[in-house]
Order: sequence, then C-alpha cells, then structure tokens
Amino acid sequence: MNGPILIWGAGAIGGAIGAAMIRAGEDVLFVDVVADHVDALNRDGLTITGPIGATRVSAQARLPAQVEGRFDRIILAVKAHHTEAALVDLAPHVADEGYVVSAQNGLNEHVIAARLGRARTIGCFVNFGADYIEPGVIHYGGRGAVVLGELDGRASPRIADLHRLFLTFDPAAIVTSNILGYLWAKLIYGAQLFATALTDDSIADVLAMPHARPVLTRLAHEIVAVARAEGVTLEAFNGFDPAAFLPEAAPEVTAASFDAMVAHNRKSAKSHSGIWRDLAIRKRKTEVDAQLGPIVSAGATHTLPTPITAAIIAMIHEIEAGQRPLDRRNIEQLDHIGEQGQA
Repeated sequence: MNGPILIWGAGAIGGAIGAAMIRAGEDVLFVDVVADHVDALNRDGLTITGPIGATRVSAQARLPAQVEGRFDRIILAVKAHHTEAALVDLAPHVADEGYVVSAQNGLNEHVIAARLGRARTIGCFVNFGADYIEPGVIHYGGRGAVVLGELDGRASPRIADLHRLFLTFDPAAIVTSNILGYLWAKLIYGAQLFATALTDDSIADVLAMPHARPVLTRLAHEIVAVARAEGVTLEAFNGFDPAAFLPEAAPEVTAASFDAMVAHNRKSAKSHSGIWRDLAIRKRKTEVDAQLGPIVSAGATHTLPTPITAAIIAMIHEIEAGQRPLDRRNIEQLDHIGEQGQA
C-alpha cells in the first residue's frame, strides 16, 4: 500500500501521531472540521509541545469537503461520538483495497465495520496523554500503550506495515491478536476516567483516594461482567490489571493495580483527562454516550445490571448541561448508588 496517509481528525490523537509520521518522512494529509485549525496547519505547520518529541513540522490539511481522491491508509481520530458523521464524508475516499484504522476511544471499530466492512477496518488501542491546545498546537503529555490488531486477530502484511508506521510515534507500539481484549479493558479504565472527571481533581489524585476506590472497583466489576458475557478476554496495560478487578480478586491485588495506575498517571504532563477538559475548559459535549452507552446496552442484552455506569452517564449529561458542578461529592453520590445496587 502506498500514497499519502490520510489522518481524519487532527486533534490530540491524530495530531500527535501524524506529527511523528511526518517527522519520519511519511506523506501525511490531515482532515479536520475546524477551519481555524486547518488554516493554522497549512500556514504555520503543526506544533507539538510537552516533554516528548516537542517539534514543529510542515503540514497539509483540508476540510472534509476539500478532500479529493481515494486513499489506501486512513487513520480515523475523531471523537467517538463524531464517528458516524465522519464516516459519511470519509467513505467515498477509502480505496477498494484500503483500510480505516480507529485511533479513538471506545468500540468504534464496530461502527466503521458496519459502514465499510470488516475487511476494510483495523483496530487500534491508544492510551497516551495528549490535548488540543489551540489551532495548530497539540500538547503531548505522556506515553501510554499503543496497540494495533486485525479484528480477526490474523497477522497480515498491512498490519505489519501499519505497525512500522506507528513505531515512528512510539517505539513500544505492538501488534496483538486480541485487539478487542484491549478495547474492552480500555472501556473499564475509560469508565473510571469518566468518574475522575466528575471532580476537579487530577486522574492520579482520584485514583489514589481511599474513599473513591471502592466505587471505582464496583464500576470495574460491572463492566468486567459484561465483557465476560461478550466472550472477551481482557488485556492489561499501563498499570491496569484486569485480574485485579475480577469480583474474586484479593483486595491487595486491586490496590496494587490502583497504585500502578496512579504511578503511570503521575509521570504524565497531562494531569486531567480529555473528558475533564471537555467539561471544564472547552465546555462541550463529551464522548460519554459513545463510550459508556454500549456497555449499558450490552449489559441489558445479557441481563446484567450496570447502575454505576448508567449513573455516570446521567451525571456527565447534567454537568454538560450546567446543572451539576464538578465536585468530589459526585463520587460520594456514585458510591451511594453502587451500594444500593449491591443491596
């Protein structure tokens, strides 16, 4: 496969990955819906700030309506709740033998496959820390797991080529035969991140709070049960140990995983989640429905209750609407809901 790499979504994830590929000599074309960002990329290039790979690279960018031609290699990096809308514009530009790899949060691979077919869909799990700062500027705050995989788990020439490209971004990037195991594990950790974003405290501070850990553990138990019902074997990453969040796990094992996640997040220059930035800084809707909604739906399919996950979704909606403040008391309310669910 050849031709330019199309990165659809030039925000925190797409921008950070694309800058590394450009710096490695790859031909990259960014696409974004924010006109000011597209203008800044074409005029000034893409600036990466932070402790890892700070740089400025020349960049080419287009609005969706300005894209021409078809592409073999496309990285989709829009917010999860924008996936379906992006695919409407993106679909005509995917070559017959091309693929779209989802560098996003959530289970967007299923959405892409429903639109383009499983043969043109590749899975990707990312857990690095980055933020969109302003037009043309991305802050890359800390490394995290980067994992690629075919949906059927096979080792293919195209996944090998994609791995080569992602190694330019992170030398520790890997290929897996169990990409869904990573994506479901990230759903558990991601749900915990949504819980941390109910407060103004950092990710690490909330994960370290003794009074927050019980409800975060019960939250994980909910989603582990759904993942098991879906037949998924969960994978570990960056301190998150799925075995630590099994209902039968020993308390000291769960505590050790929390401690490892705290240590991982303390090393990052990105202290708060992108969810918190959406709520507190950018004042816009989060990915909560696209990320956590499928957990509740899958739980209902298997008649598995998910009251804490559902309560987080409701609380996030209230914060988005300006009806609930970011406050530690939200964690206390969540804990109360979790205790009621166990009664």
